[in-house]
Amino acid sequence: MNGFYMHTLAIITFRQVKNMIKSIDVAKAAIKLALSTREEEERLVRDYKKTGILSTGVDVGGNLIQSIPKIIERALVASKRTGIIQNVHIHEGAIIGAAREAINQVSEKATGFSVGGKIGIARCDEHISICLFMSIGVLHLDDMVIGLAHRSIPLLENEKVYFKSE
Repeated sequence: MNGFYMHTLAIITFRQVKNMIKSIDVAKAAIKLALSTREEEERLVRDYKKTGILSTGVDVGGNLIQSIPKIIERALVASKRTGIIQNVHIHEGAIIGAAREAINQVSEKATGFSVGGKIGIARCDEHISICLFMSIGVLHLDDMVIGLAHRSIPLLENEKVYFKSE
């Protein structure tokens, strides 16, 4: 590689990196968070924030059908607590809708069983993804299932400071 090319790569700014982030990158971040341990999650959240992706993870478990309201509530509370979304109807609806979609994707395999796992939530600009990874307890044989959903939400005026894309 010539020196000019290396120098050009070195001066890519945060804004340029963030502008290259697409919905697929946000979905990948949510998946990695859902699959991570607590220690890995802390590192991933820090690393993603440097690239402009806000993220978090939430542990969930119990009987799937009885846990649906709790899963949705935990996704919503974690998203607000970490600043991924604002306390407005359209943001809350996007989180609830994406969480429901992820639950629907895992429900055929997990209905009636005890499950344990994690929700990964990631957002950059208008892209937000939720991944639900679960282990399904069947006697001593565990099975796994994953659900992923994406929503597009508008940037609010007070968010444009963080998600500024010039």
